[in-house]
Amino acid sequence: MAGAVKVLRTLRNHWKKTTFGVCLLSWGGNWLYGKHCDNLLRRAACQEAQAFGNQLIPSSMPLKKATVFLNPAACKGKARNLFEKNAAPILHLSGLDVTVVKTDYEGQAKKLLELMETTDLIIIAGGDGTVQEVITGLLRRADEAVFSKIPIGFIPLGKTCTLSHTLYPESTNQVQYWYLGPLKTKAAHFFSTFKEWPQKHQAALMYLGPTERPPEEPEEKPSRPPLYVRLYRRLWLYWSSPPKEVPQEVTPEDWEEVKLSTIELSIATRNRQLDLTRTEDFMDICIEADTVSKGQFVNRGSQKMCDPHMCPEGSQCIQASRCILQLPEGTEGSFGIDNEEYEAMPVEVKLLPRKLRFFCDPRMREQMLHAAVQ
Repeated sequence: MAGAVKVLRTLRNHWKKTTFGVCLLSWGGNWLYGKHCDNLLRRAACQEAQAFGNQLIPSSMPLKKATVFLNPAACKGKARNLFEKNAAPILHLSGLDVTVVKTDYEGQAKKLLELMETTDLIIIAGGDGTVQEVITGLLRRADEAVFSKIPIGFIPLGKTCTLSHTLYPESTNQVQYWYLGPLKTKAAHFFSTFKEWPQKHQAALMYLGPTERPPEEPEEKPSRPPLYVRLYRRLWLYWSSPPKEVPQEVTPEDWEEVKLSTIELSIATRNRQLDLTRTEDFMDICIEADTVSKGQFVNRGSQKMCDPHMCPEGSQCIQASRCILQLPEGTEGSFGIDNEEYEAMPVEVKLLPRKLRFFCDPRMREQMLHAAVQ
């Protein structure tokens, strides 16, 4: 009893050290518990992948090939360690023939994908910049119609991972997702107020309205007809007289033009507002008013941290499937496209609906299907 009283007296006399020690022990315990949970999650994922990889396949069926485009510079240079620690073991245990392509400089993924041979799966390990490079390289291929059907997986490793909010449920667990919450949007609005004010931007916008959503392609291809049916069709086409070509009347596109004077303009797809029941596809063009105070402008920067596609009250909203932005001669500055900066110049933006296929978390897919039924 006397020993306990002595210990309590010592702790009371050195309360600062005691408080620091308790905080340190609490932080260390929480850190160790987090590491333990991460290890359990890794083990469960690896066991599930191993069970899938141990399934027998016919000897005539080749292994599925997966090509990973890894940006080691993402997440302040931590992307490589995060990928090799969390994602690489799962991929190798799943029975896939995995090829990891590490990029060394900006734009390399774009060039490599243009030269890449066939693959069954593309995995992007990086942020928005890496996603943009891979998709740009894919769409520049001569056989882009075939390559655009290859399913794409995404491992969010960059500072900004916009796509992950649509494909995967939000989580703070580092093994599932790696986020860095930058103050880039708010800071950009704040420091812009030190420049010439008000910052009115003049431009001309031409746009086309929404387009009808194309039908979804069937997952299973129709069976090939028998040989005699194919021979009969070829002979019939060969001997039949060629049909007369009937000139088709081309309907002129109904372009609309708007003269702009705005403090900020944004063009965004509806990838974060998926609606499976929608019959039209379009982009949202937000033209903000040019009569706002500095305080309102900075406050909008804070709001856009939570919702990057927010269109403030008083803005002009346009739905378009294609648009052309014309700038006055001598315009300086830059565009922010997928969180990457590009020199400001006349630009055309065109929506390509249902062009690519991405893997999606089953829980997110179930939510979207449930919303469509309601």
